[in-house]
Amino acid sequence: MKQPISLRLTSLISTVVLWASAFPAIRVGVDGLGVGGLSFWRLAVASVALAVVSPILRVRLPHRRDLPLIALCAFTGMSAYQVLLNWGEVHVPAGTASLLIATAPVFSVLLASIFLGERLSTTIVAGTVTALAGVALIAYAAGSARITSALVILAAAVVQGVYHFATKPLLKRYTGLEVACYAMWAGTLFLTPLAPGAVHDLLQAPADAAVSTLYLGLLPSALGFVTWGYAVARYTIAQSTAALYLVPPLAIGVAFVWLGEIPGPVELVGGLISMVGVLLIHRHTARSAAAPEPPSPLLDKAEK
Repeated sequence: MKQPISLRLTSLISTVVLWASAFPAIRVGVDGLGVGGLSFWRLAVASVALAVVSPILRVRLPHRRDLPLIALCAFTGMSAYQVLLNWGEVHVPAGTASLLIATAPVFSVLLASIFLGERLSTTIVAGTVTALAGVALIAYAAGSARITSALVILAAAVVQGVYHFATKPLLKRYTGLEVACYAMWAGTLFLTPLAPGAVHDLLQAPADAAVSTLYLGLLPSALGFVTWGYAVARYTIAQSTAALYLVPPLAIGVAFVWLGEIPGPVELVGGLISMVGVLLIHRHTARSAAAPEPPSPLLDKAEK
């Protein structure tokens, strides 16, 4: 039976809004809990929430052969991503952070070219150069006092790109929600060394930081992946991922209302340039996905 358009559209819109709201919520949480405390508690809360609903959502156990790849996804897309993004947002405005994170698809495409033999077309090269030019402009606008933090957030975009690249073989055997659950649970285990300090930080954290952390774990992390999994199962990849271009402008709007923050004009121009570059790459990959492609020998070996 065909799913109601309103329900799948609501799921997609909800995901965009939840993920956009995460950037200003991080600013509030990291001020009270610190980088390590926020990173651990956000993943821990999300992991517990997903564990509770996983039987209802029929999340299967992964095969043993896939555990190394799941560990890579968990370390890059969850553990390292959280620590780097939270660290960077100590000094970088939430809206600017969202613009930098939006470049993650650039690094996914580059990794696919290097390791999976996917061809770098003229469009992809042009999109990559354009996106990185926008990143350079954002870093320049950040100034010497914040450029290190901007580069840390760019590193978060890189590991997020690794995560998207590494999930490709897994998504042939599992649903997007299942992959997210596996990565979330394993990512929390990777951050358990931070648990003692995180408990101490939570006991001393102000109420707004604790509430923001609970919000981040339950809504953008746990519910966000559930609504995203529902949406991508009912839209084409091109349609669903195109909606994510709304995350940076929404994040800027939420940060302005919530925190009174707004990126400077040069940062906004740099973000717009980066988004144009990512859009070029997205349009090319969407067309490529619609056409039959020869199998990659390296991917075949990885799946055996």
